[in-house]
Amino acid sequence: MINLKQDAEGFVRMNRHFPEKMTLMVTFADGTQEEVSGRRMNELYDAALADFRLGNNMDAKGFSRSPVKIHRKNAVGFVPVSPGLTK
Repeated sequence: MINLKQDAEGFVRMNRHFPEKMTLMVTFADGTQEEVSGRRMNELYDAALADFRLGNNMDAKGFSRSPVKIHRKNAVGFVPVSPGLTK
């Protein structure tokens, strides 16, 4: 089982999808723990990626529709989480 730990800002480090049937343990900053499915974490990752793309003027596939500029890789490394993920 993989254990993801929440940082002080409320994020966990996640830079890829996990298998949907995998069970993950998320340890929150207050010390509580929650078991979450890979499917649910993938949903949170996809939502964070969509927010990142929207904030950087990218379309759904990650192509920039604004003037050419150098930006970070078309991905997110941190996903916001809070207790009650399985609800």
